[in-house]
Amino acid sequence: MTDRIVELRKRAEMSVRDMPEGDLKLKAFEVAFSHLLRSEAPDAVSPQRVEPQKPSARRHETQGSPPSSVAERILTLRGEGFFADQKTIKQTRDELRAHGWHYPLTSLSGRLQSLVQRRALRREQIKDGSKSVWKYSNP
Repeated sequence: MTDRIVELRKRAEMSVRDMPEGDLKLKAFEVAFSHLLRSEAPDAVSPQRVEPQKPSARRHETQGSPPSSVAERILTLRGEGFFADQKTIKQTRDELRAHGWHYPLTSLSGRLQSLVQRRALRREQIKDGSKSVWKYSNP
């Protein structure tokens, strides 16, 4: 049964492979995968029979819904201790990708600035060789 689920996941991934990374692609994958699971014989693979994930200590999971906005996802990283040390926007993007949340740098800069203005994060301009970069950390 696990092999069949893996096969269906790969089919769903193939169905969205040409889409640009982002929320729309994620939602399209979810819909395609859900449809493929439902189209299987009820006894073979059923969405109800998929093992639920164990709850973790993350803020969004204890509240019952996963983070859906860029800002919420960045705050999830903060809650996990990611910003204990100063991080660049590129490091933040890479960590979001590690969680399966794909955004271009241009989408992150405004959200990070908003979080700084709300005092949810702080930033400091650091010299990195001949250029200056903003680094974000816990307030």
